[in-house]
Amino acid sequence: MSGKLFLRTYGCQMNEVDSAMISGVLADAEGLAPTARPDEADVIVFNTCSVREKAQEKVFADLGRVRHLKRDNPRLMIAVGGCVASQEGAGIIARAPFVDVVFGPQTLHRLPELLARRRTSGEAQVDVSFPEIEKFDRLPAPRVAGASAFVSIMEGCSKYCSFCVVPYTRGEEVSRPFADVVGEVAALVERGVREVTLLGQNVNAWRGDIGGAPADLAELLRYLAEIEGLERLRYTTSHPREFTQRLIDAHAELPLLAPHVHLPVQSGADRVLAAMKRGYTVLEYRSIVRRLRKARPDVSLTSDFIVGFPGESEADFAATLALARDLEFDGSFSFLYSPRPGTPAAELADATPREEKHERLQRLQALLDAQAHAMSESMLDRVERVLVEGPSRKDAGELAGRTGNNRVVNFRGAAALAGRFADVRITAALAHSLRGELLDA
Repeated sequence: MSGKLFLRTYGCQMNEVDSAMISGVLADAEGLAPTARPDEADVIVFNTCSVREKAQEKVFADLGRVRHLKRDNPRLMIAVGGCVASQEGAGIIARAPFVDVVFGPQTLHRLPELLARRRTSGEAQVDVSFPEIEKFDRLPAPRVAGASAFVSIMEGCSKYCSFCVVPYTRGEEVSRPFADVVGEVAALVERGVREVTLLGQNVNAWRGDIGGAPADLAELLRYLAEIEGLERLRYTTSHPREFTQRLIDAHAELPLLAPHVHLPVQSGADRVLAAMKRGYTVLEYRSIVRRLRKARPDVSLTSDFIVGFPGESEADFAATLALARDLEFDGSFSFLYSPRPGTPAAELADATPREEKHERLQRLQALLDAQAHAMSESMLDRVERVLVEGPSRKDAGELAGRTGNNRVVNFRGAAALAGRFADVRITAALAHSLRGELLDA
């Protein structure tokens, strides 16, 4: 077979990686090539996310926009995957009967089989089961596009924070075997990848077996650091409950670990953290940051915040502002709390007016943006080791690269530098990027 695939991805980096897997699976099984136009497609896939508010409504709205294509082309297959699919299951078919296949994050590898069954049986197919790590055993070799790559090392979450749907849509934490992870990273490096980011909902909860002995993420990082040709390692997203001293020590001992850690705190108030069921206190979080910065003084720390969690007082929010200011986060993601169906927090009483929550969010974002810009300003005249990603988005005559602390730098240089590391002196700090001048490739 051959044809075209229109694939829309919503949400997190895990979904981006899953979409790359979906594209690879359908290319191998059905010869489908990507298209940016749904009206050209033989298969349309929406890979969904249910973390933010009104996610389901957005998916059904997008489905409504392609419904007419099904009428025009009865052979067109429409599939819905990801976390909304996992949460809604057959409810998607009930509400949108023109959908052919519904699949979960753990069953994306079964998509060709589900499409084949739909074509032969004439009946819509739903598979949102949790077959643990099976999908990684049945996927094609990773496709390389550039010098950096993402590698999923675990799936799911077992923390059950009161606001979060991930444990219900992706299942419990399951780690990929050590040999599989090392094998995939080594294969990527052989094909020109120089920077790898390890992914997981709680990536630092990874556990494995190395030569019959139990191993954690710190040990995995040490083995990956030995792969010749790999020049930079990242990992995201971490959970404070799993941020061990061994992992902190790895930052002191492994030069190729990027000086950037994303460590969601969510709130600066112990009362709110307890209601969120986060499993740590503000003092414990501060201790992690203090020890991490002692081990790696140049580390850049970013975080996640939820503003307006049910019961959050002005004093609780003031504590969040104080924490953000004290720890000098280098930019972070902050969101208004949105109740997710089926989570414990959705049942909590919430008396704070939405306008007040918005005002708090704006105050926090203004502080975080100011701190991020101050960090960019502090980088002026510094020489940064930059991984050159390719042409700049705004000026094809320039190059764009990424610093160790995860900032984009635009600078003049030869196109042949793409995929290599280069030394760049920072000359200007703009709102969302840096400018620099090339010193040496």
